[in-house]
Amino acid sequence: MTTTLETAETKLALDLKELATDVVARAMKGGATAAECVVREGDEFSTTVRLGQVETLKESGSRAIGVRVFFGQRAASTYSSDFSAAGIERMLKSALELAKICSEDPFAGIPEAAKLGSLAGDLDLYHEDVYSLPGAERIDYARRAEKAALDADPRIKNSDGGSFDAATGRKVLANSHGFVGEYRRSYCSVSAVPIAQNEGEQGGMQRDFWYSVARSLARLDSAEAVGKEAARRTLRRLGARRVKTAHVPVVLDPMVATSMLEHIFEGVNGDSVYRGASFLAGKLGETIAGANVTVVDDGTMIGGFGTTPFDGEGIPTRRTVVIENGVLQSYLLNSYTAKKLGLETTANASRGLAGTPGIGPGNYFLQPGKKTPQQIIGDIKDGLYVTEFLGHGANLVTGDYSRGASGMWIVNGELAYPVEEITVAGNLKEMFRNISEIASDLEFRGSVASPTIRIDGLTVGGE
Repeated sequence: MTTTLETAETKLALDLKELATDVVARAMKGGATAAECVVREGDEFSTTVRLGQVETLKESGSRAIGVRVFFGQRAASTYSSDFSAAGIERMLKSALELAKICSEDPFAGIPEAAKLGSLAGDLDLYHEDVYSLPGAERIDYARRAEKAALDADPRIKNSDGGSFDAATGRKVLANSHGFVGEYRRSYCSVSAVPIAQNEGEQGGMQRDFWYSVARSLARLDSAEAVGKEAARRTLRRLGARRVKTAHVPVVLDPMVATSMLEHIFEGVNGDSVYRGASFLAGKLGETIAGANVTVVDDGTMIGGFGTTPFDGEGIPTRRTVVIENGVLQSYLLNSYTAKKLGLETTANASRGLAGTPGIGPGNYFLQPGKKTPQQIIGDIKDGLYVTEFLGHGANLVTGDYSRGASGMWIVNGELAYPVEEITVAGNLKEMFRNISEIASDLEFRGSVASPTIRIDGLTVGGE
């Protein structure tokens, strides 16, 4: 039996679809040669508890609409949060007027109708239970995470708080080729950020964090487990020291190894490639990394944080092998950059309400190896295990790389003592070739994920 709530939700979804298709139709009636419309709505809850007391509490809902219109190869876009008839009319009128006076771009346009579509089936992106807890219990979730961290060890005397977040959203996309698609997504997370200090030690305070994120509340780690892991990560940083400059193997914790993947993403991003602002421009088919390196972008993974049934232009998402056994196989492209480079889109268009679509990852990851992180560390006599990078020190044109870091020093296969105020330097071109080990601990905590990796040939700068 259909409930009143289900009926209301179905009607709302239809209303948003009808609104999007109506805006497109009106844009075409106003003289546009092509048009597309995006409608987004969502709800968000966020709270932070510090030392047991609620520090921030936010609950909001939002709704907005955007339209992009074309007059031949001239394009313009506008957006609005005003859903009144007058508001929609103003938005449309502005877009149509702006498009007529914009410069022509021979690569402008929406994708061909034959390329449009949406993945079928349930992609497991939406769960109502992220909002199932009453407000007091959501706050308690954050409070429990912080308490578990504070109770873990007497050296943890302070905190930057525990937090709990939840959000749901719906997106509708329609264009003048007759495409209309929509999907819903949900998200929730819990985190803790404890601060530790050794008894009687002046200064030397250390902080770290841990979190859990999931599409469904049922899949979220317990608040207590998150708090205890945050405490463990913080305590291991106490007594950190500097080390002498050395050339040693460097092992990246998964939380920082993702930054290497992000540099590859920036390098294969079609925008960077066609502008010549990437050290990977012109490298398709060439070996750019070790033979053990395979990087995949997959927007189709069930329940993935980067999964959608279609990209920002209405093209079904897909699985793209970016690097296979060290060889660069594909850039990541939207329709615009694909035309610029004479290639086909990889369905990585990412867009907000207005403007030209950019390029974003699906579920973008480094394929895991077979060794455990402990086995990789166990093979190193003297080296660095990085748990945090600081600052931005990567030049995507030359590949030069230098970043501040902190972590643990490895001695005879063991994490011996914490280190800080050091730098890790090299060149991305060599770093990707020198990934000598990849662990088995791949876990998605967002749309970009990496297992633990070992890189040889780097300079660790210290005293």
